[in-house]
Amino acid sequence: MNSSETVNAQETIVKAKILNRVIARSIDLLIAGALLELIPVAGYFAGLLYILIADGLFDGRSIGKKIIGLKVLLLDTSAVCTYKESIIRNAPLAVGFLLYGVLRVIPFLGWVLSAVVTILVMSLEGLIIIGNEKGMRFGDEIAKTIVVDA
Repeated sequence: MNSSETVNAQETIVKAKILNRVIARSIDLLIAGALLELIPVAGYFAGLLYILIADGLFDGRSIGKKIIGLKVLLLDTSAVCTYKESIIRNAPLAVGFLLYGVLRVIPFLGWVLSAVVTILVMSLEGLIIIGNEKGMRFGDEIAKTIVVDA
């Protein structure tokens, strides 16, 4: 598999390595989790909002992507990801966080169910990235975005 993909005739970009994407996403999830734990009630909504809009920050970079050196671009134009595309591409990943907010009223079982769903969604997205020649996960496909080295 070639690590360079042509997005348009004028520019060749290098798709991000999956390990770098996992590390960047882990940083972002730690931030969302910290918001959840540090600010009662409002932290849940702040964490959920961060997960959804993170890739629209800092010219197509979440905090995790900025630290690791990745960027989210629109597939057709190579423009940086906006809040709109960020919300679309991250909606599948926000499902576990959303479920946690709903199910946390059930002691232990709610946490376990939301964790299982989150792990399943992220594993499926990882498999899709591996199987896609452009390294696009389901969220990227529906938002028409690609993650590249910055």
